[in-house]
This record gives sequence, structure tokens and C-alpha cells, in this order.
Amino acid sequence: MTPESKVSAEHLKRAAYLYIRQSTLRQVLENTESTERQYALRRRATVLGWPEERIVVIDEDQGQSGATASGRGGFQRLVAEVGMGRAGIVMGLEVSRLARNCADWHRLLEICGLTHCLILDEDGLYDPGHYNDRLLLGLKGTMSDSELHVLSARLNGGVVSKAQRGELKMLLPVGLVYDEQERVILDPDQQVQQSLRVFFATFERTGSARATVQEFARQNLKFPNRGPAGTGELCWQALTNRMACATLHHPRYTGAFCYGRSRSWKDAEGKRHIQRLPREQWRFLKQDAHPGYLSWEQFLANQKRLLENYQVAAGAGRKAGAAREGPALLQGLVLCGKCGHGMTISYHHRQGKLSPDYVCSVETGVRGEPPCQRIPGGSIDEAVGQLLVQSVTPLALEVALNVQSEIQSRLAEAERLRQQQVQRAQYEVERAQVRYMRVDPNNRLVADTLETQWNEKLRLLAEAKEECQRQQRLDSAQLTAEQRAKILALAGDFPRVWQDPKTSDRERKRMARLLLEDVTLRRGEDIAVQIRFKGGATHQLHLPLPQSVTVTRKSNLELIAEIDRLLNEHSEGEVARLLNERGWHSSTGQPFSLTLIQGLRRTYRMKSRFARLQECGLLTARQIEDMLGPGTNRAKYWRRAGVLKVVKLNQHYKDLYQRPTEAELEFMRHRHRNPTVQKPLNE
Repeated sequence: MTPESKVSAEHLKRAAYLYIRQSTLRQVLENTESTERQYALRRRATVLGWPEERIVVIDEDQGQSGATASGRGGFQRLVAEVGMGRAGIVMGLEVSRLARNCADWHRLLEICGLTHCLILDEDGLYDPGHYNDRLLLGLKGTMSDSELHVLSARLNGGVVSKAQRGELKMLLPVGLVYDEQERVILDPDQQVQQSLRVFFATFERTGSARATVQEFARQNLKFPNRGPAGTGELCWQALTNRMACATLHHPRYTGAFCYGRSRSWKDAEGKRHIQRLPREQWRFLKQDAHPGYLSWEQFLANQKRLLENYQVAAGAGRKAGAAREGPALLQGLVLCGKCGHGMTISYHHRQGKLSPDYVCSVETGVRGEPPCQRIPGGSIDEAVGQLLVQSVTPLALEVALNVQSEIQSRLAEAERLRQQQVQRAQYEVERAQVRYMRVDPNNRLVADTLETQWNEKLRLLAEAKEECQRQQRLDSAQLTAEQRAKILALAGDFPRVWQDPKTSDRERKRMARLLLEDVTLRRGEDIAVQIRFKGGATHQLHLPLPQSVTVTRKSNLELIAEIDRLLNEHSEGEVARLLNERGWHSSTGQPFSLTLIQGLRRTYRMKSRFARLQECGLLTARQIEDMLGPGTNRAKYWRRAGVLKVVKLNQHYKDLYQRPTEAELEFMRHRHRNPTVQKPLNE
């Protein structure tokens, strides 16, 4: 069958669609011959009988890969036109131009067969409705898909081979560069090197990425960066949490070559997903492949610290984390002596101060069961603190000297970084000056711009010098001779420093973590405290159970007797007022209130004012109405009439009535039965 015989009048009534595509923008710019060959297919359509005005060219997918239909608006438009029966023929240079994916290609073939649409490529004309043509087109699509796989395998094979040897050239983080021989070396810029070394040293000292960022901000230190994609010109900016975490998680700073740290894939909609893999699943890892800023062991320790700082809601995965502001000394170090899980902290107010409770709430969060243990932590923290003071005292002198040395080295490193910032600003000023001096003075458009840039660099240099001098004054004020003497005095005065109110809770926690590995608590007849030190030594304490509030706040027996006596004649609110007027105070030194009097009455089982008045013969309104007979509800009426005498109990409670005499009862019953008859009360 000739090509002309496949084209019918029905086909010529529809439009002819020419689909043009190049895989990359580089191919569009460089492979111009392929583009011209694709546009030349319009002549083939003209020869087959289609007029020029009914040939539609779809070339909006230039630079798009044919591996998927996602993102190819032109191809999706073509499929829609074919499906609606508007296309008589679809033209493409070859099958791979239309699709390199078997699913997309066979879907197009099926739609063309249903709508009787022809397909034309450089080799010939095909009718998808005929078995032989459809078989041949299917084989071409399969070969195109296989060709894409072969090309990808060749390219990836070379990449994997170089990565296996650790020679693959990859994007490097700031601080690492390639030399002329394509070897990875430290950045020759000394300021960049010093900034990274200070960064890692600060994290090792503070133990938190956020604290590292805060320390850089306090010292007004800048951090190097090369733009959002890690490329471009080096710039200096304030350190952020995102930059700090990215630097700490990057293994190239250890001198290790790594490949395959993530896995990517596309979903059905063509959206790419990236998943970070755990270190055990990295494809290649070669340690000591090039110079670095820290060792592999330090990198692993940093990763462990960051994982511990990442707090989960509760459970066994909860680690110590960074030291926080709360008063709980053993935050993150406490283990449950019953189930072995980590215990969390619950704070409550006691006598105007925060007091911690150590709670094992794993089963509460998982199964909704009650907490395994809840132990008040005030006495435990105090006992452990005393033990630490006794343990640290022999080593206090060495600790003090190390603290002094660390502070001095820290200030020296920060000063070197600030001096390097001034040197860089001076270099930028000199460059701007040279550019300005070399310009033609008559070219004012360029000269004015260069002069403005020079002035801007001079302003930045002045700010850098001013900031450096300001920080120098602050640093010199931080470590005077008097303060050095105080640091050395730590050897003999460590208990006072530990108990000093100016020593923050966070600093106490950090000191405790230097010595303690964990603390195990078990509540029984007493509280068993098993303390494990960093070196492996253990110490056990047995502390008494905390007393209840009623015992710790036991009031004066004379005061209780006075309250009991006053309740015979006064309401609870009046008793509180009278005690305050007479100078009495509660066991905590607080003035009395209605709520406090009610609490003491219930604690010491004293009779209420209501019960005392009823014992004296006073009756309620309901009891009076029961005495008058059924169907009466007139106690308040006779109180207003002056027949019943009332005793005010409390503004929040019902009134009580004195017991009426027999004559009064008879009078009220008679008036109830005969409301119109007037009977004197004294008859």
C-alpha cells in the first residue's frame, strides 16, 4: 500500500499537526540541522494533499525531555486534538521526538487508531488502525525507550565509576575549592578557613546550633556563603539557623567523599521527590579523601548531639537535648527505674516558684495508661547538686585554669576574624579606588557610578573598623585582672558559685552534664537515686518520700482552736476578717481568706457554721414548711411579716430560722386555711 493510498478525503478534511521538540536548550541552540529537518516535514504534508493553512506546527516543547508527558504542554495539546478527532495526521521526525516513554507512545497510538489519525515520520506513513503498521510503530517506540535507557546507563555508569574512585567532581560547600589539578583543597582565603574553624569550635563548646548562631550574632561575626545554590561569588552575611545546620550536617568538611546521600523519583504527575537516606545507605563513602576542618569522629559526635537536641514529644527516643532555662537540674538525664524509659519534666508552682516533677509518661502517650512514675524533683536536684559539689571540689583548680584558657583563646579567635573582616573591607576599597582612577574623567556616566561605589566601600570600611574597636572594648571589659582572680578563686569557692543566685539554671545543667551520664529514679518506700558518672563510677542515694502539703503546712494548734471557737458565732468570711484584724497569719505567712478558712476547716474536720447553727435548734425554710403542713410554701412570707425570726448564715447560703412556738405555728396554719379571717396572734 502506497502512502498516498492511506490518505483519504476524511483525513484531508482534518488538520495536519507537526510536532517539533529538542531535548535540551543546548540542542536547540547548537543542533540547528535537526530543527530544520523537523520543520521540513511540512512539505511532506503538502505533497500528501494538505493545504499550507491547515498545517499546524506545535513547537512549544523546545528544550523539554521526552521521557515523560509531564511538563510538555505541546504534547498534551497534541493528544487532546487527536482525541477530539480534529487531527488527520501527526508528523514527527522520528518516534523519539514524540515520546521516549512506552506508556505515552502507546497511549498516543491507541488514540490515533480510535480516531483514524495517520502518523508520519522520516521513514514513512503509518495507519495505527492497521495491525502491521501498529506493530511496527510499537517496535519503534520500544526501541526509542530502550535507547534512552542505554544512553542514561552509559552516562550514569561513568559518573558511578568516578564516584567509586572518589574522583567525581561535585559541588563543594563553602570553605572547600578545587585547585588546578582538580583536587579538593581548603579555601585559600584565610578568613573563610578561620570562620569555619571558629564555627565548629563554638558548636563543640555550646552543644547547640541555635546557641552557635546566637554567639556569632553577639560577637558580630560574619559567615561566608556562595549563594542559594552554593555557587557564585563569595559573600559575607549573618549566620542563620539554616546555614548552621547545613554546615554541621555536611560530611565533606571532614575530608570525606560521599555519593548517593539522597534518592529521587518522579510520581505519576511528574513531580520530583527527594528523600535523604541514612548514613548506612549512602552509595559510596571514602574517608580522608581530601583535607577537612574536623575529624570523622567529631562529625559523628556532632550528628549525635544534633539528634539529641531534636526533641520529640515524649517516649524512649527523647534524649538529653540542649540545656534549657527551667530549674530542673537533671533535664534529659533521668531514667525510669521501673521501665527504663527516659523521664520527662512537668513543672508546677510551689510557694511562688517553679518546682519540677520527673514523670515517666511513655505509656500515657502510647496506650493512654497512667504515668509509670511521678516523682517530685526538688529534693532530688538538691541532693545531686550537693554530691556534685563534693565531687568537683578536688578538680576545681584545674577546671578554673581551663576556663580561663578557653575564654582567652575564644576572644583571640574572634579578634582575628574581625581583623580579617577589616582587611577584606580595605581590599575592596583599594579595588574600587583603582577602578575609579583608571576611568576617563570625561566619561561622567561611568565615573559617577565608580565614585559612588568607592564611597560605599569606604563607608563599609569605616563601619568594620568601628565595630572591631567596639568589640575590642567589650572583650577587654570581659576579662579584667579582678575577674581572672575570681576565676582562679573557683578552686576554693566552688560551692558558693554553684549556689549563687546569679548562676543560671542552664549553666548548672551544663556543668552537671560534664560529670553525669544518667540518673535512674525508682519510687518505693523511699526514692532510690542511682547516679552514673561519665567515667563509669556510680553512687546511690536513698531520699525520703516528700511529705504531703497538709503535713508540710501544718498550722498552729492554737490558731485552729481559735478558728473553731469563732465559727460558733461568725461565718467563715467573718472569721477570716477577724483573724486578719488580730494579726494572725497562715503557716506560709499569707493573710487569711474565705477559701483558706474553708480549706483549714475541711482539713481539720471542723464543723461548718451551718451544722453548728442546726445543732442549736435553728431550722431551714423547708423544715419550717414541713411543720406548717402539706401544700404550704410561705416561710419567706412569714419572715417578711415578722412572725419568723431569721439568722443570717452567709451571703452565699440559705437563711436559718428560729424554731417558732406552738402559738405561732397555730396562727400560721389558721391563716393558711382561712386567708380572709383575721385572728390575733396572742389569742
